Amino acid sequence: MRKADRLFQLVNLIRSHQPITADRLAERIGVSVRTIYRYIDDLSLSGIPIYGEPGVGYALDKNFELPPLTLTQDEIAALMLGVEMLSKSTGTDLAAAAKTLLSKIGAVLPPSSFDPTRTPVRALGEILNDQSLRHWNDLYQSIQQQQAVKITYLSLNEQLSQRVVFPLGLFYWGEKWTVGTWCIFRKAYRDFRVDRIQQLDFALDTERPDQEISLDLYTEFQLERIKSSGFQ
Repeated sequence: MRKADRLFQLVNLIRSHQPITADRLAERIGVSVRTIYRYIDDLSLSGIPIYGEPGVGYALDKNFELPPLTLTQDEIAALMLGVEMLSKSTGTDLAAAAKTLLSKIGAVLPPSSFDPTRTPVRALGEILNDQSLRHWNDLYQSIQQQQAVKITYLSLNEQLSQRVVFPLGLFYWGEKWTVGTWCIFRKAYRDFRVDRIQQLDFALDTERPDQEISLDLYTEFQLERIKSSGFQ
């Protein structure tokens, strides 16, 4: 990554997370703390109003505004490809949001620099079938609303079972989506392939368990499983 790109990323991080420490900035950008200090000096000398407070971190003047957005042709290609792939591999809600995002970005760029239809990298074919996406919107909504769902699930050995779960995250593996959940019956984190969910209903009368459940804890659970299995 070019230094100019890192400086732009640094300003965005400070603006989004202020106050933020040099240690945290170094971790997010992938450079040393000493490099962060040099970057802060460079930005200050160029007129960017960054203020630092020992033990607290860096912040920007509240009236500071970034210059108008500019994108390279590679960045436009990456954006367009991402929107097209997302629109073909998720539910309608998120696909519509991606297209709205593309429109908003296009509205703040000079017309001469942003023409998504001319990018040479496209995703034109169908990525997933209707069965793979049939319950995607409901799962996404249940995650957003922290709502339990009752699913009828067909396992890989063709056994039907019913579960009440709290969906925590949706994960795309190339051709299949899985949903990470907290299973009420098992009292444990469980994964299900979205395309093998035969029926889904919202379980409105199900309360969240007393113990803490979250996507972060689910991720920690999966990492421990991977380590214990010997995979690195």
